[in-house]
Amino acid sequence: MEEDTKPLLIPVGGDECNYGIMNIQFSPEDFKCKSFLFQYCRLPIEAEDGTVVYKLLYLWPLQQELLRPFHVEPTNIVSASDDMQRVSDEASAMNKRIHYYSRLTSPSDKALVAPDHVLPAPDEIYVYSPLGTAFKVDSCTDGYGKNSSIVTIFVIWNTMMGTSILSIPWGIKQAGFTSGVILIVLMGILTLYCCYRVVKSRKMIPLTDTSNWEFPDVCKYYFGSFGQWSSLLFSMVSLVGAMVVYWVLMSNFLFNTGKFIYNFVHDINVTDIVPGTNGSNKVICPNAAGDHPPQNRSVMFSSGNSTGFQLFEEWWSKSQTVPFYLIAVLLPLLNLKSPSFFAKFNVLGTVSVIYLVLLVTVKAAHLGIHLEFNWFTENEFFVPEFRVLFPQLTGVLTLAFFIHNCVITLLQNNKNQENNVRDLSIAYFLVGLTYLYVGVIIFASFPSPPLSKECIEQNFLDNFPSNDIMSFIARIFLLFQMITVYPLLGYLARVQLLRQVFGTAYPSVFHVLALNIAIVGAGVAMARFYPNIGGIIRYSGATCGLAFVFVYPSLIYVISLHRAGQLTWPALIIHVFIILLGLANLIAQFLL
Repeated sequence: MEEDTKPLLIPVGGDECNYGIMNIQFSPEDFKCKSFLFQYCRLPIEAEDGTVVYKLLYLWPLQQELLRPFHVEPTNIVSASDDMQRVSDEASAMNKRIHYYSRLTSPSDKALVAPDHVLPAPDEIYVYSPLGTAFKVDSCTDGYGKNSSIVTIFVIWNTMMGTSILSIPWGIKQAGFTSGVILIVLMGILTLYCCYRVVKSRKMIPLTDTSNWEFPDVCKYYFGSFGQWSSLLFSMVSLVGAMVVYWVLMSNFLFNTGKFIYNFVHDINVTDIVPGTNGSNKVICPNAAGDHPPQNRSVMFSSGNSTGFQLFEEWWSKSQTVPFYLIAVLLPLLNLKSPSFFAKFNVLGTVSVIYLVLLVTVKAAHLGIHLEFNWFTENEFFVPEFRVLFPQLTGVLTLAFFIHNCVITLLQNNKNQENNVRDLSIAYFLVGLTYLYVGVIIFASFPSPPLSKECIEQNFLDNFPSNDIMSFIARIFLLFQMITVYPLLGYLARVQLLRQVFGTAYPSVFHVLALNIAIVGAGVAMARFYPNIGGIIRYSGATCGLAFVFVYPSLIYVISLHRAGQLTWPALIIHVFIILLGLANLIAQFLL
């Protein structure tokens, strides 16, 4: 090497009376021009006069061409790459060494943090939302993202939109039209503020570099192991709840799709035995016969093989058989070590939402508006504007506006960090506008009379018969999207739980299989005995929202203000009230 007056290795920090592995900082210019780098330690050497001097002992050279990126799995960003195909033995050994080092220090100590050159490549990092969306993280080497504000807003909107949109019209019906609209606006504002507190939570920690922290790391900083395990628990509730909702919906969509195809192939004209409107834009009321959704009650009006049709209905039942058929397809997919292939289909989520908005618009144009304002009394066809069942809508909205566990990651990729709050607010506004549009249009256009507004289903697509072409296309879109996203959610649940318990995301085939059987079993049981997505969404939303939306952001903010000596009575009262609202929201789900 040529002589260079500028030192290559700059030791920083630490007590000079201690020795060991040091934190080494590299100048970018040196990193480009030097052929190899060294790790070293300091050895104390006693001089003749009794003083102690330190000598640098170089341990081993690391050739620069060997410093290619290899996989280091962070806590909250899940890489979808296949380790066995992409990682060499040397890189795997270094990966295990860094995992070991990371356990020797606290998260605030950066001495043993892996440098940038060992992080996964940008095209290998994905973030998965509990609501069923996966998107690729676009990062760059200078420490900040390269996404424009428009892209950031769209990514947040796309991540937040999920299956909850199907239950918003039902939630408005449960709360009453006027109170439903007000609650969507208020819950949007409240969850936006709590999300803002999550984004700012890292900056409230003094004298600590929190640039690489996620919100669970902040919870661990303030609440220790309790914060770490409780955040894992509530995160698992949101993930498993979303997977259960997916199983119920996939059973529903597969049943209606199969029924449509069978009737079309065999030229069978089938009319469901449920009340409904006449004409080409038929709307039905499946729950008119009782509290439980009807199964295969229908009448065949054309000539054909009636015995074959009855046999088909016996083996193609929405809750008796179809949920079990899905096991053969999805359980093997859950056991894949890497679901990277399915992450490529995340654009289907955007297409599905856009198509649902189009479907709602077209249906409303044909059905017209049917509204009558009865403020506190209920009649045969309309519901009151204010109902005591409104907490059922707030439970659904808690999950509908839920993005708090990954919002820090999303905003880190914003090119203009000073616009984070603005972009987050715009994204929340667009999400709330989408929910309002779909919910209000479906509720207002529902034909009352002849049908009652009480007929609006927890999945509003159930109000359209299986032979409706537009609804059939929507079910096909959503079914394929959910089949591709379901393994991603299962992978994220596996990584979070098994890594926390066993230290690795794939301890063995038997561990992974046992976990996946438990998750699939929960989905099958719900689809069989409680196929009510509105109920599942509101229970899981209120549960995980209690921690991530209401309690932790408010409590962390109050504690940080108290430690800084800036806590005031108004701030304390407001945030305690927010915590009480979250607790009341959860309790109300079990009382109504």
